[in-house]
Amino acid sequence: MVITMQNLISASILSADFGCLRDELSRCEVSGCDMIHFDVMDGHFVPNISYGVPVLKSIKKYSRLPMDVHLMISEPYKYLSAFADAGADIITFHAEALSDPGETIDRIHELGLKAGISVKPNTSVDWIYKYLNKLDMVLIMTVEPGFGGQSYMADMEEKIKSAASIADNEYKHLDIQVDGGISLKTVSHAASCGANIFVAGSAVFNASDTNAVVSELRHLASDAYTKR
Repeated sequence: MVITMQNLISASILSADFGCLRDELSRCEVSGCDMIHFDVMDGHFVPNISYGVPVLKSIKKYSRLPMDVHLMISEPYKYLSAFADAGADIITFHAEALSDPGETIDRIHELGLKAGISVKPNTSVDWIYKYLNKLDMVLIMTVEPGFGGQSYMADMEEKIKSAASIADNEYKHLDIQVDGGISLKTVSHAASCGANIFVAGSAVFNASDTNAVVSELRHLASDAYTKR
């Protein structure tokens, strides 16, 4: 199969050392990561609280990488302008959130950003198909959202295959991102199902040789994506 999409690594700073976050951002850039994954949690939509607009605004000053903002919050529409102003390049929100999906996608595009939509493990991916003509990215969660360091859920691979199949046949511009438990052991599985953007947290930030890990993640993903 001819590769039609780039295989990209989005480094999730949820797993970074916040005591030296500027250095961690630099490590992502030097090691060849393609973007920074910025998980926003409100303690309501998911049972955890992370960080928000002020942190994004601060880190944007210290990284040239695109900011891949993942809103795990109940009412994403209310905060789109604030995250856009703070430096988001991509905003992904959840299908299960309270905001109207169509209006949310339109507003993200009005702000000049790419729009993504995500589904939790227990949500059918079929629910979002009617929005694919508007979207830039679909994010398949391969863990329950809310905490880093969880194990990859292999039973989510059918969702990846389903979304990727429609992208291949009808929406070739559409990126398929996976988030949760991505490592040197699992990235090939996700890529072979059709994912092309891989959120990696612990795999990147806990590595003794980040350059080697990022390079190997990309190699494994590209190889599996090509052979699918």
